[in-house]
Amino acid sequence: MLLKTFILGCIPLISQTDIVTILIVVVVIFSFLLILGVRKSYKLKKENDRLNSMNTTIEDENKKPYKDFTDGHMYGGN
Repeated sequence: MLLKTFILGCIPLISQTDIVTILIVVVVIFSFLLILGVRKSYKLKKENDRLNSMNTTIEDENKKPYKDFTDGHMYGGN
């Protein structure tokens, strides 16, 4: 009888408040990571929109007509 009481008395090694405290800490950590991810996603979307609206054409002030490089002696165009 004494052994049975001793075993049943040792089972609640972790109390309910300990479990709730651990769960709150885990929720806070994952919430922080989620907020960081949403913030990063928003910044990347904003940067992507900015890059898409940029003018991607390069204007060359000294545009030269194409010169055929195959007229040299190595290509037999003498």
